[in-house]
Amino acid sequence: MHDPRMTDLARLLVGHSTAIKPGEHLLIEAIDLPEAMVIEVIRACRDAGGHPHVAIRNNRITRALVEGGDDAQYSTMAASDLDRMKRMDAYLGLRGGFNINEMSDVPADRLKAWGAGYMKPVHMQQRVNHTRWCVLRWPTPSMAQLAGTSTEAFEDFYFNVCTLDYVAMTEAAVKLRDRMNKTDQVHLRGPGDTDLTFSIKDIPAVACTGTHNIPDGECFTAPVRDSVNGVIHFNTPTVYQGTTFRNVRLTFEQGRVVDHDAEVGAESLEAIFNTDDGARYVGEFAIGFNPCIREPMMDILFDEKIAGSLHFTPGQAYEDADNGNRSDIHWDLVLIQREEYGGGEIVFDDEVIRRDGVFQCDDLKGLEPEALMGGQST
Repeated sequence: MHDPRMTDLARLLVGHSTAIKPGEHLLIEAIDLPEAMVIEVIRACRDAGGHPHVAIRNNRITRALVEGGDDAQYSTMAASDLDRMKRMDAYLGLRGGFNINEMSDVPADRLKAWGAGYMKPVHMQQRVNHTRWCVLRWPTPSMAQLAGTSTEAFEDFYFNVCTLDYVAMTEAAVKLRDRMNKTDQVHLRGPGDTDLTFSIKDIPAVACTGTHNIPDGECFTAPVRDSVNGVIHFNTPTVYQGTTFRNVRLTFEQGRVVDHDAEVGAESLEAIFNTDDGARYVGEFAIGFNPCIREPMMDILFDEKIAGSLHFTPGQAYEDADNGNRSDIHWDLVLIQREEYGGGEIVFDDEVIRRDGVFQCDDLKGLEPEALMGGQST
């Protein structure tokens, strides 16, 4: 049965997120996705005058390839896919998944080699920096389970959050972007021992409102690489490289992670931060404000957009907000600062711009849930 919500979402992805123009080439990478959605995106691309290309992937097959693969295999795969990526004007990563821990038992050295040999050249260096791109998660029963809802209720939530008025969000988000571009010192405070300072001076801020992720709703920049000092304690569970982490706590000195701990997953932290020198430095600082996303569900494309959240990212910096950090990892760790999560403050140059998840400045009130939802209930 045809689901008109798929048609609406496909049109958003092609028309707004990747802005396909006549004659342009779009690569649709579909991972564990229903055929019906892939077909809807193909049709939307053709309706826009574009040329659709499709790569069908499967997480279990990818696991098998990575688990027993060697560097020669990864580099050959990368060479082939890199050539195709270079021919594309835009990329859509439509990512489903039936098991968030699918890669959890892949040997650490193979994950590291896969990241360096395949993901880095194809995605971090080429796709991220030289194509228009957007990445989207697809709803599955496992995601509904993590969100604590029925499958049907989660699908309703998913389509609502993915088809927000992202044009209106853009108009509000540029004001936060402009504030970040004028800011030097940032101070993060929170419950427990979260007390972190850093500079974002002269590093561009980027407002993300549906052009790189769906769902979206964040504004990101990067800290000056050596400026981060203090402690940050993340209160949002996360999955990275197939391993679950809870209550990750990091201590920084002159930009570098010098101590780390976690309630769950602590034994895996040292290997991640030893991936390379850049893994101990931060490549992204972002503020999240999607009004529909309120609770964590251990899916970073959703969790990093949670209303009243921020994320701080050890590893690779983006070229459009570049602090010079280079790494094979990019690990978004989320801190929710709403009152029911313990509260907290974001301070720009001694001015509190958000307290307990609520923007305090008149020019940023347009990013509050009530404004972004047009008065609808969140």
